[in-house]
Amino acid sequence: MDDVLQELTDIIEERIQSADEQGSYVAKLSAAGLDKILEKVGEEAIEVILAAKHAEQFNNNEKLIHESADLLFHTLVMLASVGADINQVLSELERRFGTSGLEEKKRRRG
Repeated sequence: MDDVLQELTDIIEERIQSADEQGSYVAKLSAAGLDKILEKVGEEAIEVILAAKHAEQFNNNEKLIHESADLLFHTLVMLASVGADINQVLSELERRFGTSGLEEKKRRRG
């Protein structure tokens, strides 16, 4: 699974560097700036929430899977745009293994 995320991260970074706004959605989004990228992440997050409600109501996860992929994609673009990447996120998740979610929240407050 990490291979898919790493390959996608590599492609995103390559397209940001190419600055080929005519041939690349990522390059165009990147050229629009961080605020536009954040707007897209927000839009996709809302679409995931709505799709989850739809999945529960109609017992069908198809929209939820599609929208979750969109959110993850735009999150990867956001990470790349600020010089971070998915490996840092995965390392943070790995660090949290064996820690209760309640304990993790308590640590962040203090």
